[in-house]
Amino acid sequence: MGTNPEHLSSHDDEQVTWIGRDRVGFDRPPAADAPSSPELPPVSEGGGLGGVRKWLLPSGVVLLALLAASVSFMLMGRKPHVTPLMHQDEVPLVTVMTPVVKEVTASVSFTGAIAARYDMPIANEGDTARIIGVYVEAGDHVQKGQLLARLDDSVLIPQVNRLAASLEQAQAQAALSAAEYKRALGVEAAGALSAEDIEKRRATAVTDAANVKVAAAQLAEAQARVARTRVTAPFAGTVLTRRAEVGQIANPGGEALFRVASGGEVEMRGQIAEQDLAQVQVGQPATVYLTGLARPFQGKVRLLGAIIDPLTRLGDIRIQLQPDAALRPGAFARAEVTIAKARRPVLPKTAVFADGDGSYVIVVDAEGHAARHAVTVAETSDAGVVIGSGLKGDEQIVKSAGGFLREGESVKTTAAEPQAPPP
Repeated sequence: MGTNPEHLSSHDDEQVTWIGRDRVGFDRPPAADAPSSPELPPVSEGGGLGGVRKWLLPSGVVLLALLAASVSFMLMGRKPHVTPLMHQDEVPLVTVMTPVVKEVTASVSFTGAIAARYDMPIANEGDTARIIGVYVEAGDHVQKGQLLARLDDSVLIPQVNRLAASLEQAQAQAALSAAEYKRALGVEAAGALSAEDIEKRRATAVTDAANVKVAAAQLAEAQARVARTRVTAPFAGTVLTRRAEVGQIANPGGEALFRVASGGEVEMRGQIAEQDLAQVQVGQPATVYLTGLARPFQGKVRLLGAIIDPLTRLGDIRIQLQPDAALRPGAFARAEVTIAKARRPVLPKTAVFADGDGSYVIVVDAEGHAARHAVTVAETSDAGVVIGSGLKGDEQIVKSAGGFLREGESVKTTAAEPQAPPP
């Protein structure tokens, strides 16, 4: 619908009134046939703006309430912003310390067992026989040649007697043959006997002399078999075990009847790692500890294995010990071999770190910056970590929590409590 008054027809009897934008209200006369309506009060000149203000005030209040609710919802649904520690401007405070340099003893530890240095098994070396007597017990000290046990020799003794008699017969026959040969040589010049007879008598004399040797050998063999029925100690020492019982059948090459330690000498036998075996030498001092005993036993390295086990990568080692009643073969023992002594820096375990590049510590320089410092660890003990190389001993080392610092990060330092002086 257009608003141009030119296209609208007008009637003389009807008045047309145009409404402008600056006019708020207007009066239109009612039609002649229209019912009359109550008169409205006249609108004052400023009445339009006042009505707008009445509507704007409640609308503004509602809009402000909605805006406040929206802001509150956004604030409640959003998490508080936290600044990471690495982006904060605060400088971390760390505790630093100077390494304690003290006399450190480098040693190699290993475990093993106490054993007799010369542990000889003694078994039946003769014929199968029954044991008829046992004369020692485990733990007894015996002398060389002392009788330990006896086997039944009731069959061998008659054989020895018979062979002794045979030897006597052979000796008599040999003496007779020798005399006859001697007489034949005496009449050989007179021609009383032919050369053939003289040669026969010489052969007889030689044969009878050989028979004497055979009989003597047979007798010696029988006597040796009888001697083996007497089980004796091959040397002076201590009886470690006894498995012989009266009435038991002793077979040759069977289970050992006794085990004797030569002179009571004992040693510790163990195995150490391949890398430690290269540092140990024969003659180095060693300290041996037994389970259940507080006092140590002093010794020295007596023997090192010539080969390394390809499966376990371990080598044999033996520690010579002085005889002692407490050193019983078979007892579990732990040994420490002293390799060398030197002055080394010692740090607590919390100050030393390790990764794929090796061991390191965090050092604070003169400008207050944290820096990584590579070190080599020589030994770890209850006293701390012994540094083999990489430190002079006057550096400022971060005592703990150094792993949380970055390379070149600025830090504040505080001195650690002084440690007790080394003994």
